[in-house]
Order: sequence, then C-alpha cells, then structure tokens
Amino acid sequence: MTAIALIPAYNEADIIEETVAAVLTLPEVTRVLVVDDGSSDDTATKAEQAGAEVIRTPRNGGKGAALNRGAAALGLSARFEEKILLLDADLGETASDAACLLAPVLNDEADMTVGRLPSPTHKAGFGFVKRLAHKAIAERGGGFDAQAPLSGQRCLNAACLANCLPFASGYGVEVALTVRALQAGLRVVEVPVEMRHRATGRNLSGFLHRLRQYRDIRGIIRTL
Repeated sequence: MTAIALIPAYNEADIIEETVAAVLTLPEVTRVLVVDDGSSDDTATKAEQAGAEVIRTPRNGGKGAALNRGAAALGLSARFEEKILLLDADLGETASDAACLLAPVLNDEADMTVGRLPSPTHKAGFGFVKRLAHKAIAERGGGFDAQAPLSGQRCLNAACLANCLPFASGYGVEVALTVRALQAGLRVVEVPVEMRHRATGRNLSGFLHRLRQYRDIRGIIRTL
C-alpha cells in the first residue's frame, strides 16, 4: 500500500525543503504535493527543488481552500486507493515521523490517525481555541476526548475521505475532519509523534492568528 502527502504551505521557504525531503524518506510515500497558497517568498520553488509536485495559487485562500485545491488535483474520492497524509509545511526534518501516522491506517487499525505532538516547552497561547475545538469534538463526536483537536498531522483512508470531502474552510479543517469521521462511525486514533513546528507566540501576530482560528472553528461548528 502506498501513500501521498498533501502539504498546504504559505511563506515557508526557509523550511519547506527540509519538510519535503523528510517525507520522501518514507518508503510508502510515492508522491508529495505542495499547494503554495499565494506565498510571497520562494516556497514553491524550494518545494520543487526538494522533489515535490507543486500547485501555485495566485492569492492566499486559507488552509481549507489549499487542501481542496490539492484534493481536486489528485482526484481524491472514495475510490482512491492510496492513503493520504496531511502535513504542515513547517515540520522540517521531524516530518519523517509521519511513519507513525501511516502504520495504523496501512494495517487497517484506524480510518484516520491524528498526530499528538509533544507539549511545547513554553506557553505559546492561552488555550481558548483548543478548548473550543475539544468541546466541539466531544459534543458532536459522541464524547470523543480529543487530546490533539487542532493537529494538522493526519493520515486518512478512502472511507474517511468519502466522509470528509470537501475539506472545511479556513482553520476549521481539523475539527471538521475529526467530527465528520466520528459521526460516520469511523475509527479515529490519536498517535504520539515526535514532530515539531513553529508555534505562534504571545504577541499581536499570534493573538490575531488565534482569533482567526477561533472564528473559523465557531463557523464550522454550526454546520456539523
């Protein structure tokens, strides 16, 4: 069984090569597709140089839109035979730990795996977005106790794809993925992974980012 990695990226020129190279070390991964979501830097060029296929979008449309562009390009559907890895662009060399996400799906022990990253060494946020996501998944997902409700590191099989496409807009992607899979009676398994990516800080930029996350998650909850 093989897998395809789908990576949305926005202004990640400094690390995307590392991420792509790490994913391509996994023997199960046959393709890496990076969707450059309107970056103003060399993200697309760097990704291509590392061995990824790249889709360039003219303007930034958000994570959900980027994933849907990638899904359309790949022709994802319930009949799709490969497993799909969804990974963030800023994982760098730790992206190789996606092997942990692949194994349960390839062995038919899960329909979707969710990467549970190590706790950050310092407080990056205030927790209100994570609490909202956790509550929404529990209430709409049959009481599922999501420890990593916002994790973008996932592996999906065809059954999960059939119930989760199209991807939700903006930063509501992860919550919608989990809830839709649980509502369909699919097996969602959180897996500890040794992945790391840049966390938003306790500054104006970080606070605005979390407000956008909160807005998008609130919006998607109404549709679930």
